[in-house]
Amino acid sequence: MSESSGNRKTQFYDYHLAAGGKMVPFAGYLMPVQYPLGIMQEHLHTRDHAGLFDVSHMGQVLVRGPNAAAELEKLMPVDVEALAINQQSYATFTSGDGGILDDLIITRWAQDTFFLVVNAGCKEQDVAHLKTHLLDCEINYLDQQSLIALQGLRAVEIITELAPETVALVFMQGCHTQIGDIECYVTRSGYTGEDGFEISVSDDHALALADELLAYDYCQWIGLGARDSLRLEAGLCLYGHDMDEHTSPVEASISWSISKSRRSDGEKAGGFLGADTILGHLANGATKKRVGFLVEGRAPVREGAEIADQQGNLVGVITSGGFGPSLQAPVAMGYVPVGLSAVGTQLTALVRGKPRSITVAKMPLVPQRYYRG
Repeated sequence: MSESSGNRKTQFYDYHLAAGGKMVPFAGYLMPVQYPLGIMQEHLHTRDHAGLFDVSHMGQVLVRGPNAAAELEKLMPVDVEALAINQQSYATFTSGDGGILDDLIITRWAQDTFFLVVNAGCKEQDVAHLKTHLLDCEINYLDQQSLIALQGLRAVEIITELAPETVALVFMQGCHTQIGDIECYVTRSGYTGEDGFEISVSDDHALALADELLAYDYCQWIGLGARDSLRLEAGLCLYGHDMDEHTSPVEASISWSISKSRRSDGEKAGGFLGADTILGHLANGATKKRVGFLVEGRAPVREGAEIADQQGNLVGVITSGGFGPSLQAPVAMGYVPVGLSAVGTQLTALVRGKPRSITVAKMPLVPQRYYRG
């Protein structure tokens, strides 16, 4: 990574410029928000073909130690010990108050080695958090690694031709492999709701890897704008917007990320930071809940818009909103009282003081197409 005007550049910065990328500051990096095709067409191209996303701003961390699994279980409500080698899981770092410090993907590389991918804006605090609590583990921030995501309907055609052993992977599995003569770690995962792959590669070989992937004419760079609209349609949270240290996993509607064994009636109940609050929300219900919305009209409802009930009482707030290219309609997510969270509930979003009709919708708003075998 290199520095520029206080914002860092990924290895692909010059490639983004050459492709016409509009670069903007994001989480301390200069990143492409879109290319000349535009966000809507980039979004649809990913759905129908293959999109290549630079996600090198994310943090990549290795945790090693004979008791690493048990130690990590103190920080997340996941049965880490149950992960098979090359299996991954979505997880949250929880706080002592039951809030969410960050969300991440954890993958078991070996019996005593775990690979974590954390959010760009949280990675420094996440590493500090790990070092504070995992006293018997070796924690290495992989600052010489790039990360790219190949997503979309035809991503599998590319990756299995270049690395045939990846054909055996299903959603949330990974493997060490070679693409050409480039060593990398490939997981069948992503943040778009589509089938796809994330590839961790050394900075020294990052550009050569991009060249291999972009040699396919149906694969092209996709910016952060389309990444956001894809994840919004897929009902996926953006940390710092749809969840934060003031929301529990239950409130954020990601209770599925709490392993059964870590719940009150499980064989490894509790034992993670904030367990009393989070397990209390599971048992007794929370007062608010993240839901998805379909929006009447064509104009998007943006983050921060207040939500009112049918009587005009302010009851919640929009946390993510934009135009959904696949639906050709505006979509949003936000928090409302549990009593107003049922699918079909009619509410109002206040946009510059003007009411906009919104309806609670089932998430994901567009069906996910992860490959589960």
